[in-house]
Amino acid sequence: MMAMFRSFVSASTQLRQQHQHSGGPGSLAATAEGIESQFSCPICLEVYHKPVSIANCGHTFCGECLHPCLQVTSPLCPLCRVPFDPKKVERSSNVEKQLASYKAPCRGCSKKVALVKMRSHIASCSKVQEQIANCPKFVPVVPTSQPIPSNIPNRSTFVCPFCGARNLDQQELVKHCMDNHRNDPNKVVCPVCSAMPWGDPSYKSSNFLQHLLHRHKFSYDTFVDYSIDEEAALQAALALSLAEN
Repeated sequence: MMAMFRSFVSASTQLRQQHQHSGGPGSLAATAEGIESQFSCPICLEVYHKPVSIANCGHTFCGECLHPCLQVTSPLCPLCRVPFDPKKVERSSNVEKQLASYKAPCRGCSKKVALVKMRSHIASCSKVQEQIANCPKFVPVVPTSQPIPSNIPNRSTFVCPFCGARNLDQQELVKHCMDNHRNDPNKVVCPVCSAMPWGDPSYKSSNFLQHLLHRHKFSYDTFVDYSIDEEAALQAALALSLAEN
């Protein structure tokens, strides 16, 4: 199953990687939306920021997104699970050049923006922030009456690191901080990251609002089940991918 999944991922991403490294305008999708999707990080799903590529498999990620994988003894590519040497992760200068060359419309105001500037534009676009604030909250299909074990960290609600407001889910935390702390210069610890198994509770973000908007647009626990093993996770991912195609 592992070999089958790797083969599937490799085949599905081969064309995308060819587009990114070919450098020719004719190799890109005709639509602006297609251009943005071809230059989006598979981890954060946003336009690449300081992209780096893994030499072994050629997959590209934001440098910050791939960084946690480089902290383990035997890292695996987050996309295809192929082992790689952390010393052979290189800055993708070719992708950086293409990010500066192509434009795509903002998902909020539709203004065409260079891909290299898309993140900063989205962070300041009022229409995008309005869309985020009005996004429907996740509600479980089937409510459960089972008690939540006390030894499991609370990854559903958070405390505002600026004022201490409690019981905020991720969307409410974003809206609360945008409404009340937009101009607060203080460096604070991200409560969402610190609640994760890999989070650093002592790391303070220099721009917490931008961090929230870029890194926490979905809930990790909506997609990650920490009780299942890797093989089951791969089977589920493969089944989902095949169903979508």
